[in-house]
Amino acid sequence: MTPEFTTAEKINAWFEPVVEMLSAVLFWDPVAALGIDTGARIPLVVIWLIIGGAFFTLRMGFINVRGFRHAVGLVCGKYDRPGDMGEVSKFQALATALSATVGLGNIAGVAIAMAIGGPGATLWMIMAGFFGMSLKFTECTLGMKYRVIDDNGEVSGGPMYYLRDALAKRNLKYTGKVLAFIFAVMMVVASFGGGNMFQSNQAFSQLVYLFPPMERMGFVFGLVLAFLVGIVIIGGIKSIARVTSRIVPFMAVLYVGTSLVIILMNIGQVGQVFSLIVTSAFSAPALKGGVIGVLITGFQRGAFSNEAGLGSASIAHSAAKTDEPVSEGLVALLEPFIDTVVICTMTAMVIIFTGMYENPGGLEGAPLTSAAFATVFSWFPYLLGLAILLFAFSTMISWSYYGLKGFDFLLGGFSVRLFGSKRVAAVTFQLLFLFFIVVGSSSNLGSVIDFSDMMILSLAFPNIAGLLILAPEVKRDLDAYLRKRREGEIRPYR
Repeated sequence: MTPEFTTAEKINAWFEPVVEMLSAVLFWDPVAALGIDTGARIPLVVIWLIIGGAFFTLRMGFINVRGFRHAVGLVCGKYDRPGDMGEVSKFQALATALSATVGLGNIAGVAIAMAIGGPGATLWMIMAGFFGMSLKFTECTLGMKYRVIDDNGEVSGGPMYYLRDALAKRNLKYTGKVLAFIFAVMMVVASFGGGNMFQSNQAFSQLVYLFPPMERMGFVFGLVLAFLVGIVIIGGIKSIARVTSRIVPFMAVLYVGTSLVIILMNIGQVGQVFSLIVTSAFSAPALKGGVIGVLITGFQRGAFSNEAGLGSASIAHSAAKTDEPVSEGLVALLEPFIDTVVICTMTAMVIIFTGMYENPGGLEGAPLTSAAFATVFSWFPYLLGLAILLFAFSTMISWSYYGLKGFDFLLGGFSVRLFGSKRVAAVTFQLLFLFFIVVGSSSNLGSVIDFSDMMILSLAFPNIAGLLILAPEVKRDLDAYLRKRREGEIRPYR
């Protein structure tokens, strides 16, 4: 008798071989290739992100520390000038970018890091957030500086544009075009992977954890979620910004608030927990492989969560209303702090406080975090389930915008020839994006995590390569901005 396969099993049958093939290429370990035994796998992309984060923190004079207070004032609108060009406010741009980063990487991603690297991964995630602030500042400053505004006032920006146009100014025209093309292709594919498949997968996993009878309904769940996402994304960036500016503050307060309840209930263990985090970060079992493995795990999950160095957030920030590129870069540096230093740390603390980092039930991703919440109050996982659905929803609507901008860049003037109009081209992409939501909810976690990591983190290769070349230009712009601020040319308007 021929066995019957579910929709999920059919999808996995073709999806898993593709993931395995790409993983071998994109997560190549250059250290092992040199014959050096570290006892742990060290993917090239993680090395690249660590180098980029450390370099820009030093090159920009620790702007992640000295620019923090001014960044808060910018977000609050104190420096907004009437008449600045753009489509959305600084707060809305920040909320849109945060809605893409504050997602299931903060819940499922941290749980994965805890399960693999133990409590010590927390410290390295925080460091990834700290260095990521400088990276985010650099890429979003350039994204704003080289944005393009069409005759209808629609803004397009991001790495595709500053790689192409800024490098052309430095007599690297063809290098810039190649890097921009590679980035745009990866952005489109990444929007399908980490931008929605990982989100829908983990949202459904949490639903199954709470309601086990739904286990074989991933396809149906994906269809419903795709329909809800479709309602929002058809309206474009202004519609997305309106929704995210309301959802992001609510879901952040909801999640951080519930986490604080658990932390406060175990406040007497704070000293022990921090001691465990530090000692685990530097004295992991099998010192050489242990420490390196924990560091790599922490940085990889931190980068996946805050997206610093990947260039994605600069697409959202390019739409902000301002004529000062550096000011938007300063606003952007708050993202890794909120996303990783605050929210990821909250998740890690809950898992450690409750002892669930030992993962006695062998859980994966979001269900592990949910189990940690359940150890305090049995109904907490339902509250977490709501937060997860909001996180997934907000991330997907923002990444649909990122993917669409990459799609627009690739097609350029051909979009009208191929689809009849730019609007039809956009709807075609959006329908494809919605299809991958269904694929994600119907696939297993291992394949989705590997594919999402590959597509999201691979954006760092062309982006950071361009940023390293353009670093002197950003440093000059930063120095000029700070000088104007000291001289009173840049001042609060309200």
